Amino acid sequence: MIGVIVFTILCGLAFYFLEFHQSIYYTQIDNTKLEKLSTSDMPYKYTLDCYDENGHKKTLSFKTSRELKNAAYLKLEVIVTGVHAWEEVRYDELPSKVKTKYD
Repeated sequence: MIGVIVFTILCGLAFYFLEFHQSIYYTQIDNTKLEKLSTSDMPYKYTLDCYDENGHKKTLSFKTSRELKNAAYLKLEVIVTGVHAWEEVRYDELPSKVKTKYD
């Protein structure tokens, strides 16, 4: 019985971290880092240096359905399995420690 309870708790925690735990990173589009794929639904892949709000660097890859505007800034929502969502942001919306990476 205790084993079932522990298993259920562990599954719940795993589900939480896979679905709800996210980190935010920021990056700037560099179309020289664009890779064209042969898949039809997401034919573009970016691999870029990204920074969290404290300025810590992490290289992340994500796919898109179109080529993005060069030099645009993006806010990336990252979960355990990778980039979950992104949106374009203005330079003045970047955290101050991220701005220093692009000055």
